[in-house]
Amino acid sequence: MTLRVLIVDDEALARTRLRTLLGDCMTPPAVVAGEAGNAEQALALLLTLRFDLLLLDIHMPGMDGVQLAQHLQTLAQPPAVVFVTAHAGYALQAFEVAALDYLTKPVRLERLQQALQKVQRVAQVPSAPEPDSIEDALVIHDRGRTERVPLASVLYLKAELKYITVRTAARSHILDGSLSELEARYAQVFIRVHRNALVSRRALRALEKHFDPEEGEGWAVRLQGLDEPLMVSRRQLAAVREAMAS
Repeated sequence: MTLRVLIVDDEALARTRLRTLLGDCMTPPAVVAGEAGNAEQALALLLTLRFDLLLLDIHMPGMDGVQLAQHLQTLAQPPAVVFVTAHAGYALQAFEVAALDYLTKPVRLERLQQALQKVQRVAQVPSAPEPDSIEDALVIHDRGRTERVPLASVLYLKAELKYITVRTAARSHILDGSLSELEARYAQVFIRVHRNALVSRRALRALEKHFDPEEGEGWAVRLQGLDEPLMVSRRQLAAVREAMAS
């Protein structure tokens, strides 16, 4: 699979360097299918061409890279996003908008290759896990014990500190991983309701007004087999409503 890449950076030299590095990437191969010097140019290309990946700078005139990534989440089939920036302090914001990786300049070929391989793994995941597939369960390692938790039994995944809480109707598990990677890998199974939470699509039962002591008045979802509601962010509300309707 050859990845179609859109490079978005306001510096021409930075775009040239990435184009040269991509030419040296072989596993997987990648082709520069477009370049943009700002977010507006990138959006115009995204409306007319298909891309598998955006290599996206953060600091740009006008709309910045994080804002562009937020806008991409409204598209029906958004490309994967890998941030490429000289600033190391925006990693948290990057992963909050579901970026698959975060590269700091000057980019090394090895790190770029790793990012492409991550994109390839996500792109090649089937649209829905097959019943007998090894991808139909999460593998949990806890205190010397390894356990397979079937995806069908997972009600939600919630990022807390350095770990992810995997909640089933029976109990909670702790998983070491990235919420954004799980979202991309199991997009047909889970939907993001908040920057720190994914919920099972099949477990969605209600969307209701809710007051949270920390976040105030808002919306929350109710899940089958779970008493506690989960807050829905304003950014994700439209997508959750659509999932409920379907």
